[in-house]
Amino acid sequence: MSFGVSRKETQQPAPPSTGHNRNLIAVVPSMATAHRLRLNPNTEHKPESYEGLQLEFNPLLFSSLERYLPPPMLSLSRDSKLHYMRDIVLRYSPDGERTRVQRHREYRQKIISHYQLLHRELYTMNASNFFVPSFLKAINDNKEEGFRSIMAEPTPGVFTFEMFQPRFCELLLSEVENFEKWVHETKFRIMRPNTMNKFGAVLDDFGLETMLDKLMEDFIRPISKVFYSDMGGSTLDSHHGFVVEYGIHRDVELGFHVDDSEVTLNVCLGKQFSGGDLFFRGVRCDKHVNTETRSDEILDYSHVPGSAVLHRGRHRHGARATTSGHRCNLLLWCRSSVFRELRKYQKDFSSWCGECQREKKERQRVSIAATKQVGKR
Repeated sequence: MSFGVSRKETQQPAPPSTGHNRNLIAVVPSMATAHRLRLNPNTEHKPESYEGLQLEFNPLLFSSLERYLPPPMLSLSRDSKLHYMRDIVLRYSPDGERTRVQRHREYRQKIISHYQLLHRELYTMNASNFFVPSFLKAINDNKEEGFRSIMAEPTPGVFTFEMFQPRFCELLLSEVENFEKWVHETKFRIMRPNTMNKFGAVLDDFGLETMLDKLMEDFIRPISKVFYSDMGGSTLDSHHGFVVEYGIHRDVELGFHVDDSEVTLNVCLGKQFSGGDLFFRGVRCDKHVNTETRSDEILDYSHVPGSAVLHRGRHRHGARATTSGHRCNLLLWCRSSVFRELRKYQKDFSSWCGECQREKKERQRVSIAATKQVGKR
């Protein structure tokens, strides 16, 4: 199978920026509070489902946080655990942030109550109709060798694979076009996906949040648990799902940046287009986000409709100009609130930051050289 991947030297891009959006980044309490949460999750515990409840935060946040509860609490009722976790989360969520979340919920409800869905089958996860058989088999087997059998890894941490059936891509494109038509006709002012894209739509805002939650939880998290454990891949608990559009009278290119995610899924939906290649330039922490790119970190990737690219959100990248036609991509920014909280107390990111790794190796080299010099005296 061909994914149009090439390694070629290109001009060093401008320093990356961090792509932020207006969605809430859920906050989990410090591990050093009066409520003593576990430092590491109880991987053997099967958490409750908090779907269907009227909550201020994403239900997956509570399912993820439940694994960190003190052992005596795990046998309590769901309501008791929810009350305990909600109290902690609210304690660490600023009032201004909660007000912003409430306003966004009202904005979203206004859209959902007026927008008429076109393809209702998209709004409920139907794996056999959405995914190609090879992807579905690998997910069902849930083994690293199965995942690798359907994937290419053209540079460390970037995986490409066939994912969606053509029919799914067609339906989603049609739904997005219908939503944009409604926006134009009603003159409804919508929030765009992020600060860098002026075109596209947030899929969560018009009813696809539940389906995308299932996509992350049942299909992306199992893969991320294997390949991105160092970036919270096993504790992904929220997402930001959207489509971006490139071409004439749309966005043309996307500057060099990192995503506001732990793991990013990027799937080309179509249509006919030229250009628009992705370019990757190494994974970096906040401290090193503007450092130089090494030659072994350079990767260019050409989009293929229906095929996915999966990578760390901190993997610096951008998109070159779409020179003709119309390109539309589905993006799912997957986040781990647990990882984000723990990261506040870390200073060494050498498990995933390319520059931290280089500095660590250099320190080791200097230390070994110094030890040898002492031994010669």
